[in-house]
Amino acid sequence: MNTLFSSIIFFFVTLETATHALTKDCFLDPNPPAGPYFGGSSSLHSNAYETTCPRAETIVFSGVESAVSVEPRMAASLLRLHFHDCFVNGCDASLLLDDTASFTGEKTAAPNLNSLRGFDVIDGIKAELEMACPGTVSCADILALAARDSVLLLGGPSWSVELGRKDGLGASKTAAENNLPGPNSNVPTLTQKFQNVGLSQRDMVVLSGAHTIGKARCATFSSRFSSTGFGSRVFEDQVFIDSLQQLCASGSNNTHADLDLATPTTFDNQYYINLISGDGLLPSDQALLGPDDTGVVVGLVAAYATDAEAFFEDFKGAMTRMGRLAPPAGSRGEVRSCCRVINS
Repeated sequence: MNTLFSSIIFFFVTLETATHALTKDCFLDPNPPAGPYFGGSSSLHSNAYETTCPRAETIVFSGVESAVSVEPRMAASLLRLHFHDCFVNGCDASLLLDDTASFTGEKTAAPNLNSLRGFDVIDGIKAELEMACPGTVSCADILALAARDSVLLLGGPSWSVELGRKDGLGASKTAAENNLPGPNSNVPTLTQKFQNVGLSQRDMVVLSGAHTIGKARCATFSSRFSSTGFGSRVFEDQVFIDSLQQLCASGSNNTHADLDLATPTTFDNQYYINLISGDGLLPSDQALLGPDDTGVVVGLVAAYATDAEAFFEDFKGAMTRMGRLAPPAGSRGEVRSCCRVINS
């Protein structure tokens, strides 16, 4: 690392330290009526199923634990489902709806197509919940719980998940394509995408830390190989870039690389350490230390790189705030019997 960059990191570590103290057959019955969306911090609460489905969280955890024990990468996939759901008209499980002859969902939107995984895990959990307490636990709440449990199972923090969401009656492919941050986004674009849904730049930096687990296809980071493209504008490790280029040399954009090359199946603060070394995988990751930042983002990256506890605490808060993102005012919802289809 060059001396100038080291000085910048040291300065912002000091500054920040001073100010920081988710396939089983779907169950189509029962068919509860649609009602107002249970959204927003005022109507969500952690004990929503205390009397109506007391084993709800245990059932979700068991399903997630089984899936992650077979494939640790599934933890990242389930966490990502919650993120991609909440960023598109709120946390209403619209992401889980399948396309039909008369309905277009969000699964085929560019950020989701051939990318999202774990739908079968959610289906299995929903089937178990429908047997235990039919028509009670929403698919949106399953996504929120599965995200928390996925983080915990790979060594990350746990938090009390606010519950009581309803499942949306529609979806928006257009919103999915417009709202979700892309892998080539710079800091201003990332910040704006988060602010558009009511989250802060700090939330953006801390939620980006979820890339401490999971994988990405060559197609999502190939721009880093260009001497005149993204890679020429940010601090990066050329040895790392060369290794990625060799991995992707077959020309198959379906080849995957770990988002965190050091501890790919552990939820920790290594993501930020990687960024400082120039080893962030996605262009949008390494962009956090790029020239488009005014210094605040660099300071947060440096702080989280040196203080895992601070990252964990801020991550819990950011996940809670993201989980409160509600559908547009006046939206109606239901508790789906099958997460893939609206109740008929």
